[in-house]
Amino acid sequence: MKQKSPNLPTQFQQWFDSRGWQLREYQQAMLDAFEQRQSTLLIAPTGAGKTLSGLLPSLVDLSANPQSGMHTLYISPLKALTHDIERNLLQPVAEMGLDITIETRTGDTPSHKRQRQRKKPPNIFLTTPESLMLMLSYADAERIFGKLKTIVVDEVHAFAAGKRGDFTALAIAQLRQLSPQLLTFGLSATVAEPDKLARWLGPTEQPVAIQQVKSHVLPNVRILDSKNRIPFGGFMAKYAVPEIYAAIQTVKTALVFVNTRAQAELLFQFLWEANDKALPIAIYHGSLSKEQRRKTESLMAAGKIRAVVSTSALELGIDWGDIQLVIQVGAPKGVSRLLQRIGRSNHRMDEPSEALLVPANRFEALECDSAIKAIAEQQLDGEPFYSGALDVIPQFIVNCLCSQASRPETIYKMVRTAPPYADLEEELFKALWQFTEDGGYALQAYERYRRLELGEDGLYRPASKRIIQRHRQNVGTIVEAGRLKVKRLRRAHQGKVIGEVEEYFAQQLVKGDTFLFAGEMLQFECIRDMFLEARPSKAGEPKIPSYVGGQMPLSTFLAEGVKRLLDNPQDWPRLPTDVQEWLSLQAQFSHIPSRDTILIEQFPHRQTQFTLFYTFDGRKAHQTLGMLLTRRMEKLKLKPLSFSITDYGLSICSVEPVTAAHIDQLFSPDILGDELENWMLESPMLKRSFRRVAMVSGLIEQQYHGQRKSMRQVTFSTDLIYDTLREYDPDHILLKVTREDAERELLDLSRLGDLLIRYVGRTQFVALEKVSPMAIPIVLDVRSEAVKGAGREALLEQASLYAEAEQMMDDVRALLAEQ
Repeated sequence: MKQKSPNLPTQFQQWFDSRGWQLREYQQAMLDAFEQRQSTLLIAPTGAGKTLSGLLPSLVDLSANPQSGMHTLYISPLKALTHDIERNLLQPVAEMGLDITIETRTGDTPSHKRQRQRKKPPNIFLTTPESLMLMLSYADAERIFGKLKTIVVDEVHAFAAGKRGDFTALAIAQLRQLSPQLLTFGLSATVAEPDKLARWLGPTEQPVAIQQVKSHVLPNVRILDSKNRIPFGGFMAKYAVPEIYAAIQTVKTALVFVNTRAQAELLFQFLWEANDKALPIAIYHGSLSKEQRRKTESLMAAGKIRAVVSTSALELGIDWGDIQLVIQVGAPKGVSRLLQRIGRSNHRMDEPSEALLVPANRFEALECDSAIKAIAEQQLDGEPFYSGALDVIPQFIVNCLCSQASRPETIYKMVRTAPPYADLEEELFKALWQFTEDGGYALQAYERYRRLELGEDGLYRPASKRIIQRHRQNVGTIVEAGRLKVKRLRRAHQGKVIGEVEEYFAQQLVKGDTFLFAGEMLQFECIRDMFLEARPSKAGEPKIPSYVGGQMPLSTFLAEGVKRLLDNPQDWPRLPTDVQEWLSLQAQFSHIPSRDTILIEQFPHRQTQFTLFYTFDGRKAHQTLGMLLTRRMEKLKLKPLSFSITDYGLSICSVEPVTAAHIDQLFSPDILGDELENWMLESPMLKRSFRRVAMVSGLIEQQYHGQRKSMRQVTFSTDLIYDTLREYDPDHILLKVTREDAERELLDLSRLGDLLIRYVGRTQFVALEKVSPMAIPIVLDVRSEAVKGAGREALLEQASLYAEAEQMMDDVRALLAEQ
């Protein structure tokens, strides 16, 4: 006879028994934590029942102590996850006959249901951070949340370290003011640094317990074995499509992950071309319509699809039916992210998940092997935690005052209880408050920017009902990614639109830069009204690389794993045969990059000179480093022409060769001084960063009177304000926030600074006759922005590059044979 759990009522015990389940130790620990009023972070592997563990104490307490109104608030980063949890909660509540109300609220919830929920809140309320903050902006927030006992934050690792996490931490801080005895439970599967995540759950002055469940069953992960050779470069892994399709046929359902939406579209097409058995295969990513995504979700839950090609949109903990295999196409970029994706297969804690890794090129084979080794050793990586983003504070100030009039010192004290803002200085908060009140010195004359007013009672309130309405229409930190139409100029500001590029790429450009687009060399002129204007150029090489935006950066942890693998030739036999040969030829012809030094190679190629820096610090850091190095090379009269980047290294093409005498001047921390400052001031980067900061802080709205402004309208307004502040109020707090945002979000300056300081005087320079084997994929890494109809052309271009790469390898073999 099973022993009854001390904290589990009879009806719950019977329900567990009916399913053949026993209460696990960590589930008992969560029940104990609720009774002892101890906030807790639960870290447990996929299939361990984290969500039930987090919500079980609420169900037990509500069954024993029924109450009207809200008892538990469940916060999820995804709308789909919120609705999925509602389905999974309603079943046990109904089967046990519990009198507990459960409802969701997201951006898709109809207005009549929202109004009813405010009048009569359910016992368990499932929502997203944005919908929660919106509810906190109403005058009845204290009545709605005043009885709240527990907050459950699911998939907390997915957003805690970013701006949306700062936003959520402030909302939780406000909830603690409304219900001081509030408990916080965090749920996560993959956490590298539990202490930091526990601190985020807060509050600042109270420790959060950590309940960590170790899995005794590791996933089965291996690199896919293909009959075809792994290419030197490229990002689509088309060589492995026959084996991917064959793997899909062996299981009931497979989930095929890729890293970008462009990859998802192309791989989906490849699989359909190979789909001679007419298997039901679907595609899922954030650019698809809501109706199409919902249809795919329903078919997956019903087990009617054999495979789904997806981006990160499906990597969080949603129950999508009986998924037996996860296939990761392209390098994983991070161990924790990979484990999160692998966890979508086999939602059973005591059985291993199955996964195949499909490297798109040879460097990615190194990355895949390093990730598999880290998983075997149960090592994780994660996003670094920064101090709270400052542009969130003005939005939060207005949100608080929409609910209830208050004083600056009261809100400042509340903000400081949110862990990301524990060290926020009072003077900085005062500057942010002043901006929130009237826009600051240069803008205070305009009524449009006067958002707060001081009453005779000494309390601040929103200046008008229109301010409240505008704020509620724009709550949140998710700013729509801008895309610019590329206009090929024939004469001044007139020309034909030939496609679109992501703003992230466009903001790197300064006038005169050349880049490849739609098969043509173009020279950047300016950005005007959301059009990138450029004219045909006769330059022989693109100065700036074009590449597919939105790619995930290589984690520092995984980069170190790749360097360790390169440092240990005894581990190379684990790699595919052609990758082993590639590394062996590199060792004979040049050197293998080591962990302690930066390998720098210089060689002639195509009547120009190439310099390779093997830095392994990710695309964002390499993009910034490339910009700075080429500027310094101009000063040294080396005449740089172009550069290309990968996650693993940086290639610079120049007229004059770089020599050993130049290295100390090039690879030096002082490059982050004048070159960085001048480049940032010349490029449109700060203006683009200012646009995001302006929208998050509430200076400019995306939504206005129920209509969404076009990016063209938003950009026109923010550019005008930015120029005004630069000229008349250069010390404005929003310019300071903009600079910090650009350095963190766009440039990865902290990682780049660490790189330059760590390797001062620790470079290994090698002059070669020809391109080295390891340089081939970096030199030939030509990325193009995705435009309609360009997929086939991009693949044809890749095919020609593969042929060129093989010819380069033949040249290396010939030179080694001569020696």
